[in-house]
Amino acid sequence: MFLQSIKSLFTRNMGIILKSRDQIEGIRESCYLAAETLDMITPFVKEGENTARLNQLIDEFIRDNDAIPATVGYRGYKYASCISLNEVVCHGVPHKDVVIKDGDILNIDVTTILDGFFGDNSRMYMVGNVSPEAKNLVDVSKKCLDIGIRQCYPGNFVGNIGYEIANYAEAQGYSVVYEFCGHGVGIRFHEDPDVAHIAEKDSGDIMRPGMTFTIEPMINEGKSRTKIDRKDGWTARTIDGKLSAQWEHTLLITKEGVEVLTDIHNEYPKPLKLI
Repeated sequence: MFLQSIKSLFTRNMGIILKSRDQIEGIRESCYLAAETLDMITPFVKEGENTARLNQLIDEFIRDNDAIPATVGYRGYKYASCISLNEVVCHGVPHKDVVIKDGDILNIDVTTILDGFFGDNSRMYMVGNVSPEAKNLVDVSKKCLDIGIRQCYPGNFVGNIGYEIANYAEAQGYSVVYEFCGHGVGIRFHEDPDVAHIAEKDSGDIMRPGMTFTIEPMINEGKSRTKIDRKDGWTARTIDGKLSAQWEHTLLITKEGVEVLTDIHNEYPKPLKLI
């Protein structure tokens, strides 16, 4: 039984890439640029602006910094960002006809490729007179991200991220999207492991120093299911038309705990010691 457990542990981790010091530095720089991109676009997220214009500014900023938007050309996607308003859970396609209105909440998701390394993050924005219900959803989704980050340290199970996120979100009366997940990132856009945001306790891969991955919980006001727009094949909406919110960071597991690579405002200590 002991030998079988060791073999199972080794097998689960076979696909995970543990990054070298040089790779980590490259990923860190790309993550910094990804976070700077979200800072840059912030003053443009306002009533009357359309999402195609926001995407254009994001594309120009990333390329002006000698990087490439990772989403352009990825599986046929044409844009430098995903911009998801209100009931859109994720992968919202920018369009000139999608105009931001007073009271909207939206997520902007960008991934950069800088010198071959990937940095991935997203952030919620609230425009004008947002309802108390919408603001609470945004706040709870951010708390879910923070709760997930606190589960990141060597020796812990990846599944405990989703276990704790779901416990909190459901206690607040919300549901957790299970059809999309976080993922390894850094050398490729999507790597192992998958990071589910609702999971069984002590399930999944074991976290080890050198792992880099995203946590990006999608929290819904109503049902957890989504539907994909048939016209564009990308935009994922809540099945019941109710609001959704999401935040995302790229993380590095260290010997002491975790470093939040896309945190450029020192919200989290570096590294965050959790063991």
